[in-house]
Amino acid sequence: MNDFYRLAPPEQGARLERLAVAALRHWKIQPAGLSLLKLRENAVFQVRAVDDARYVIRVHRAGYHTDAELQSEMWWMAALDAASVRTPVFLPACDGSPFKTVSVPDVPEPRQVDLCEWIDGHTLGTVAGGLSDAVTDAAAVHRLVGETMARVHTQAVSWDVPAGFTRHAWDTEGLVGEQPFWGRFWELERLSDEQRRVTLEARAKLREDLNRFGRGSDRYSLIHADFLPENLLVVPEGVRLIDFDDCGFGWHMFDVATAVFFQAGEAAFDTVLEALVDGYRSVRPLPDAHLALLPAFLAARATTYLGWVHTRWETETARQLSAVLVGPLVALLAQYVLQPAA
Repeated sequence: MNDFYRLAPPEQGARLERLAVAALRHWKIQPAGLSLLKLRENAVFQVRAVDDARYVIRVHRAGYHTDAELQSEMWWMAALDAASVRTPVFLPACDGSPFKTVSVPDVPEPRQVDLCEWIDGHTLGTVAGGLSDAVTDAAAVHRLVGETMARVHTQAVSWDVPAGFTRHAWDTEGLVGEQPFWGRFWELERLSDEQRRVTLEARAKLREDLNRFGRGSDRYSLIHADFLPENLLVVPEGVRLIDFDDCGFGWHMFDVATAVFFQAGEAAFDTVLEALVDGYRSVRPLPDAHLALLPAFLAARATTYLGWVHTRWETETARQLSAVLVGPLVALLAQYVLQPAA
């Protein structure tokens, strides 16, 4: 059964689609067809039902989140939506369950599956391709991104999490501790000896900078932790935030760094960053002293991507990304190492 992870992505996707179809019986939805939207941590499909209604069904990566962690993600998304930070609305199964755990013979493990509404809109962009062709004013869109991010953080710092709420932390230990949440990035086999030396030096410096920065409520709370262009839907009323799979406790600046990470080194970086900060500051403060830590949080984000490809080696995406990302990521870490302490 472990041969599943040696299959090409199209065959993995086809098997996970069969699991998704099996899961739809728990919602009493008769599908007319499914189309794959994303296959990375999770397999995400658009569902078109026989009555022409559309939904999004998400088949989770095995073992990534416990049931309690997944329930907590949904609690926070519902709380954000109630606070006017629009998020996808999950649809309970017929028995009232927020998600179901489903098995089929040709997928090795049972998988958590959830269903949410379909949102008409276009993504701000992709990791690989940058901003969408539909985006005509990147600065205006990133001002909206900054506003959205600030509203998320405003809600998070004032929200009393419910009993039983549990999520991981993108704190010092979760980023650069002995067991980072996305894996021991310095052990990535593709690293050369020199790259590993730089990576370890950056890890040590990050530990000092992050601990010095501290975790006051003006800078640390629940965060989305994946504010990438592909997770922001541009709709007529503004921007809607999707895919909270990586949400957890962490620094607000980690969200800022994630949102601009793949613009780093591009000609538009300063424009995009300025627009995002302007939008953010129109809602809540973002002190210059916090922004001064941006190089550290860009470096922290880089280490997580190294860890991601290290611990997701069974996926075609990780293998492809490692070939093109490792060099630039380590180069960013080298720049950070040479900077004065924050």
